[in-house]
Amino acid sequence: MAEPPTLTFAVTGMHCASCGLLIDDAVEELDGVDRSQTDSRRGRTVVQVDPSVATVEAIVAAIAGAGYEAEPVSS
Repeated sequence: MAEPPTLTFAVTGMHCASCGLLIDDAVEELDGVDRSQTDSRRGRTVVQVDPSVATVEAIVAAIAGAGYEAEPVSS
């Protein structure tokens, strides 16, 4: 079975690994998200997602809801 597609987001406002965990928890609550992995040192969140269910806008909103700003990074 193929891996789900991934989307990458540049995230600002993180200060430590706990910030990344907060983001991952918020994003992984969305329908259509299989996995979120945030690297607070690089300021990046990579999300494995079913794009027919979870939208870029919903992921950005979830990250904002956790208290951070995000924007998609083109691949």
